[in-house]
Amino acid sequence: MAQIFFGRFVHSVSLKELEICEHGGIGVDERGKIVFVERNVKDVQVLLEKPGWENAKVVRIFANSFMFPGFIDTHIHASQYPNAGIFGSSTLLDWLNTYTFPLESKFQELDVARTVYNRVVSRTLANGTTTASYYATIHVPSTNLLADICLARGQRAFVGRVCMDQNAPDYYRDETVDEVISATRQCIDHIKKIDPEHQLVTPIITPRFAPSCTRQCLDRLGELHKETNLPVQTHISENKGEIQFVKELFPDSTSYADVYEKSGLLTEKMILAHAVHLTEDEKALIKKRDAKISHCPASNTALTSGTAKVRQLVDAGITVSLGTDVSGGFSASILESARQAIWVSRFVAMEGGDDNKLSVAEVLYLATRGGAKTVGLEDQIGGFEVGKDWDVQMINLGEVDEGSEGIKDYTSPVDIFGWESQDNVVAKWLYSGDDRNVVAVWVKGKLVHTTSRYSL
Repeated sequence: MAQIFFGRFVHSVSLKELEICEHGGIGVDERGKIVFVERNVKDVQVLLEKPGWENAKVVRIFANSFMFPGFIDTHIHASQYPNAGIFGSSTLLDWLNTYTFPLESKFQELDVARTVYNRVVSRTLANGTTTASYYATIHVPSTNLLADICLARGQRAFVGRVCMDQNAPDYYRDETVDEVISATRQCIDHIKKIDPEHQLVTPIITPRFAPSCTRQCLDRLGELHKETNLPVQTHISENKGEIQFVKELFPDSTSYADVYEKSGLLTEKMILAHAVHLTEDEKALIKKRDAKISHCPASNTALTSGTAKVRQLVDAGITVSLGTDVSGGFSASILESARQAIWVSRFVAMEGGDDNKLSVAEVLYLATRGGAKTVGLEDQIGGFEVGKDWDVQMINLGEVDEGSEGIKDYTSPVDIFGWESQDNVVAKWLYSGDDRNVVAVWVKGKLVHTTSRYSL
């Protein structure tokens, strides 16, 4: 049914500007589309008197709450979720062989896949992630199962079957390039069957990264990309040892980015994770092709890969978003990635100058509108405009009970004392909040997650 959401809402207007509307009303129709956005409305009855909205359901936003666009995680390995927080003192290539490949190989067992994928989808939704770009494994049945679970749970998702035909253990890799293409097509066909118009779930072509793919494999995946016009995701320039390895494997390419360029994969539909050590020529090429970057700050720090220079990327006109990169990253929360992005930018600023610092407004933009553009859905999600889908999270913060020894909501890690400005409230949420602050989550107007503590 049609719904009216009445109360405070917050969203990014631009990279540097958040709009905080204290008294708003947003009308969402039966299709889950925003029909109207009203500001400075203190009586919901005014909205109920709009023609056709007399019987709309009213969702009142709590006094110490606000609506915020759903987070968009543009880089997460769903299969690696059990290893979140487990990386020892490894760097990237050691970590893959020690932790990652052994875990992912277990996903040939559907019971393992079902348990993990149900958990990671539940966890990301509980953290306010309405859209996620997932890496699965090389296994077709379990990759298809991930797509099924995302659709059943109502999460918008890009699901990729991982392609890798070299530099991986014999027990966990594609034996031939023909197998790579055949298995990838099976996953594409399955998603087409369960969600023909890709309303929620979209297949995404997923070469793991250049070191794990032969030139022939990348070329064939480039041909598949051109044929299907489906999005692509992979990694780039995460670690200096990895970059040197790429030079040795692909001596005909002038750079890591050029490896993907030569295979026809570097297009406006490519999501490049990490991009920590890009050269100026690579930045120019990525900008020219309008490829997108997923910044994964927690992972880059955990694996000591380096500090991505996000300010330089943004200033170069490159679209940047945020990824959790579980399990290189320790948390499936984009809110955590947003604050980690601020910390990394300050590490960069300590040597490169204060201009490198990212603000609260900027990282929240990367988490929403930047993510929407990265996955090609900037016209559908990421903000509160007429015509966009209602992909939203309701945030509730803990209110200190004046004159008492306690607070009204002991479950919230964020305490609001009442004297804070609206900007202060958002900043407190960014720096201290977590899934306990996410009261409810909607995707395309459908309630897909809510806590038992609140009745909507």
